[in-house]
Amino acid sequence: MAIARKHVRRAVARNRIKRVIREQFRQQQSQFGGVDMILLARTGADQLSGDALRRTLQQLWRQMEKRCGTSSCC
Repeated sequence: MAIARKHVRRAVARNRIKRVIREQFRQQQSQFGGVDMILLARTGADQLSGDALRRTLQQLWRQMEKRCGTSSCC
């Protein structure tokens, strides 16, 4: 997980985003098996509400599941 200070200025916001990502990943972890992922935050991620961030992550998890679902490697 990489949330650059350049993209999300405040440490409180960076930590909130990391907490939400970890929580969401723990819930989806069994679907991905042994896949390594790198998550990068974009500018404006700190502007999203908690619900909007969760919805965005759900969409990303679904995309990853489709991408890695049938093959052993992404």
